[in-house]
Amino acid sequence: MAQNRSHPPARKPLYTAEERVRRDATKWTLVQGLLAPLQFLAFATSLVLVMRYLVTGQGYEAATISIVVKTAFLYAIMVTGAIWEKVVFGQYLLAPAFFWEDVFSFAVIALHTAYLIALWTGSLSPTSQMFLALAAYTTYAINAAQFLYKLRLARLDMARRDAEGLEDAVQA
Repeated sequence: MAQNRSHPPARKPLYTAEERVRRDATKWTLVQGLLAPLQFLAFATSLVLVMRYLVTGQGYEAATISIVVKTAFLYAIMVTGAIWEKVVFGQYLLAPAFFWEDVFSFAVIALHTAYLIALWTGSLSPTSQMFLALAAYTTYAINAAQFLYKLRLARLDMARRDAEGLEDAVQA
């Protein structure tokens, strides 16, 4: 049996029809859509300030404030993301569609929290704090890429659904 090479093999859609309706209807989708770019902006700004400190030894306070702000955005997006997941999938975390993203998010949160603990306790030198922040930022960047990939899959699912709807309409 010949395989149609114009279409990649089908995979399970990211959302069921019911989940897609809940995703599109909840205010938490908008909240996530607003927080994600704000968190990325905080990350990019902070990364510049952290690197400036590590290269020049200048700007420790600005870098520290930026890391705390970035971490606050992370906590906000994680809490609202868990609420979003509950509304869409019926569970706060580890829904099958986002299982590995959620698992990796735990590492992101752990490293950001470790930074805050190191900052508040003074258990690490300023330079070590900045390197810990960079480790946290590396995990954040990987996690952000995971979520962007899922966003891309969701858009491909929509395009495939729309194309199948057109094919059905043409055949009717």
